[in-house]
Amino acid sequence: MADRRANDVLSDAERAVAQRLLDEIGRSNIETTGIAEFRELLRVDYDDYGELVAGLYGWSWGGTCWIEALWVRKDQQRQGVGSRLLVAAEEEARRHGCEQLALDTHTFQAPAFYERHGFEVVGALPDYPKGHSKLLLRKRLRR
Repeated sequence: MADRRANDVLSDAERAVAQRLLDEIGRSNIETTGIAEFRELLRVDYDDYGELVAGLYGWSWGGTCWIEALWVRKDQQRQGVGSRLLVAAEEEARRHGCEQLALDTHTFQAPAFYERHGFEVVGALPDYPKGHSKLLLRKRLRR
């Protein structure tokens, strides 16, 4: 591959290779652990015009439900939409026998929101991005 600048976007062919790398790691993880049960989770809300208002994407594997993305459109924030999506993820996680929810967020995003919902910070990467931190959070699920 040719040299790239930091802000370049991958081509479709390169994105397919990147996805292949992730798929191979996933296969290796399953082979190594023997844990093959993997379920994806997607919950979305649309407005009356069919526009995306909010959504949550994640998956469960190995007793953990990982929330990869939780997004709420600015005009819908602070109206309970994100909380409702988190509750739906927690219900789904419990239904599939998960013992915890986990996610990462930056200090400039929504750590206080997650902490209000019972998440605790279990790790941090300082200065990512510079002047902020990336946080690893989890919420233990009680049966």
